[in-house]
Amino acid sequence: MGSENVNGKHGLTQRGSIRKSRLQRNQYTVSLMNEGFQAGFLTSREMMRIQHAFMQILQELIKKYTRGESTSVSTDTAESLLTSIMYAADAYLFGCGEPELAMTYLQTMDIRQIYERGLEKVNECFIETRQLYKEIISNKLEVPVDAYHMTIDESLPVFLRRYGVIFDAHNTMASIDYPLAIDDMRLQGVFYMKQYMERLKLENEFCAMFDPEELLNLLVYYGRVCRFDYRIELFNIFELVLNNAIFSILSGGDAGGIRISAVQYKRLEQRFMGLSRPQIRSVITEAMESLQHELPIRPELKRYMDGCKEELVQRVANNTQISGLETVIIAEREAKATSMIISFSEDDRMSDIELRKLLHKVMACEGKEEKMGLIFSKVHSLHDYLDLLEAECLYGEEYDVLFQTFGDMELAILAKIVLYEELRSESFDLPSILLHNTEYTMEWQMHFVRCLQGLSRKRQQAVERYMDEIDYEQMKFY
Repeated sequence: MGSENVNGKHGLTQRGSIRKSRLQRNQYTVSLMNEGFQAGFLTSREMMRIQHAFMQILQELIKKYTRGESTSVSTDTAESLLTSIMYAADAYLFGCGEPELAMTYLQTMDIRQIYERGLEKVNECFIETRQLYKEIISNKLEVPVDAYHMTIDESLPVFLRRYGVIFDAHNTMASIDYPLAIDDMRLQGVFYMKQYMERLKLENEFCAMFDPEELLNLLVYYGRVCRFDYRIELFNIFELVLNNAIFSILSGGDAGGIRISAVQYKRLEQRFMGLSRPQIRSVITEAMESLQHELPIRPELKRYMDGCKEELVQRVANNTQISGLETVIIAEREAKATSMIISFSEDDRMSDIELRKLLHKVMACEGKEEKMGLIFSKVHSLHDYLDLLEAECLYGEEYDVLFQTFGDMELAILAKIVLYEELRSESFDLPSILLHNTEYTMEWQMHFVRCLQGLSRKRQQAVERYMDEIDYEQMKFY
């Protein structure tokens, strides 16, 4: 069933070529049928034959789904089963490569055969995806980034356990939080997951070429410059490493380094500030080619890296015009000279049973003096203070009494938690942030912000200095 059929009895080439722009990857078979009918490649009779064949397959699948107990299911279930059938057909027809050949198969092949061959392709892809996961789990990066580990340790296994080739071929079956540098959201089901894992494997392969300590330091510096806790944020590690590797080369470093000193950063910033967009593209292209030549980069990884180049060019060009390159070129940022010691030690944390007993006792207290005395005598860990606040066992001015006993450092630690979003998006000026009328979901947070607002400006600035000195990675409880 080769290309000679195209010039055979159906005479497709005489009617013109199929408009590929109208074909959808997620609904390839349906869009191919619609385009074929609109362009005169398929007659009404052929359309009815194809549709009837798919409906027959659906009826058989419903019997399998209900284990022969029923020939009917809910509308939602029937639609899902039909989508699974079409997913398999898409797998085979899209795999033909050229839409003209796929159209010929629609006209000349038994639709059941198209479906069954599609199922085979889906199953093969699933087997390959399981093997990819084994390779990913064995080469996982040792980085304290929650979304990265949760995706690999939890989300991907959920997909592998739940995926069904016959009934759920189109479903992804898992929530993927960790973002790739380049993602194709047009794909669904196992074809999306295979692509995701292929690209994640490439990203891991590249990042593993660099010193683990330098990589960890890069993450820490990134969190400091962006004023967030890099452990809980959603960002792509590969993109961060690739960019700094390119800038390391441009600053005179070797291809295996990702450290950028403050002095190197200044030189790089001055260099890029005077360049046009085409010049920036030329400089970055040359540096990437040098990186690819010096490191053991496979062709697949090279193509993936090349796909990231234009995004970096755009970021450099835009940021040179607006705010500088601090968030693009991640330079070393030393912690403040003051050695911060978190006053509430994690080691002093209560057990769950002890905490529950304390909460019952606190709620049973009638006077605020008795309640505060119990809290101050029993609670020594910030973990427990946060649990206490979120248990909502304090009322009204009791919150004020508690917060007024805190020193500047304790207030700064809570402020880093409560004002997390504001600190990300605003210039670091606590008095200005406190002027905003932000809505908070928990009562204790509203009382805490009012406590900060009631401080003298001098004390607000003292709290701000502590906030500036405390890095999120020091706060093990967060």
